Amino acid sequence: MGWWQVNTDTLAASRFVLSPLAETFASLQLLHASVPAHPGEHAWLQRHLPGYRARLAADPVTALLVRAGLGRDWIADFLTPTPRARETFEEGVERVRAARPDEARAHLRLSLAGPLPAELDRDDLPERAAGLLEYVWTETVRPDWHRHRRVLEADVVARTARVSQGGWAAMLDSLRPGRTRWLGGNRLQVNLHEYPPREISGAELVFVPVTPQAGWVSWEEPSRYAVVYACAGALADPGGRTVPASLGALLGPARAGVLVLLGSPLSTSQLVAVTGQGLGSVGRHLKVLLDAGLVERRRAGRSVLYSRTAAGEVLVKAAGVTAAE
Repeated sequence: MGWWQVNTDTLAASRFVLSPLAETFASLQLLHASVPAHPGEHAWLQRHLPGYRARLAADPVTALLVRAGLGRDWIADFLTPTPRARETFEEGVERVRAARPDEARAHLRLSLAGPLPAELDRDDLPERAAGLLEYVWTETVRPDWHRHRRVLEADVVARTARVSQGGWAAMLDSLRPGRTRWLGGNRLQVNLHEYPPREISGAELVFVPVTPQAGWVSWEEPSRYAVVYACAGALADPGGRTVPASLGALLGPARAGVLVLLGSPLSTSQLVAVTGQGLGSVGRHLKVLLDAGLVERRRAGRSVLYSRTAAGEVLVKAAGVTAAE
């Protein structure tokens, strides 16, 4: 397994960062794999996969570059520059474009775990990669970026709440189940690869959510390290959280859907983002649930967060809904 040595000050100063470029690269991974993790991804692939495949069919070199760069066990590093706070997509993709051609080829050899195909022994690989990412951003991510951003923000709120409830270890264990894990002794497991540990104490450590079910780590030694992880499933695909008929009959389908989502603390605006309901409707549902003692609210910084009470948990579990994560 791969792990990083993280001292207390580095962990305490770590933060969550939203990255349009990371969201775009995760979307590229989803297009490349073409295997949906939930119904929302299935519908997304149906919309965007034909255009993506047509673009690669018209550009065989870039198609080969994608297959090489998204290797079986390792991603070519130049494709995933470490996210920076408040960086726009345009700023991030320029860092891909600015990669040195010799470094790009070296990264591809590592992701391939072997020699580079002759067709990729060329200097325009960073430009081609940046061009493809621009296509994915323009055609598949930017038109819906506002909703993506709200879902990502909702996930950050839920993760932050987990820190307050269970400590950093619980939050880290939940980022990429089976891959990230707090090992104790200032050691953070970041993946399952057998690579030497990295001492990152004193560096900037960021956690970056993406809505596709993807994840990776990246770094700019020795100053910046990132763990990119997939949003909790209930947020990434709220439509996939079915509401049992019995619970819907009792509360109404829309109100029951809000209660089901509140297994993790969310604000009113985040519930609007992930349910697609209007602000007034969500507010009315929350008032009814509050009056019934099924949810509670508390302030976290500038946000007011809602979550299920013990009574709400009993009701949801009795209806056969498993815990959301």
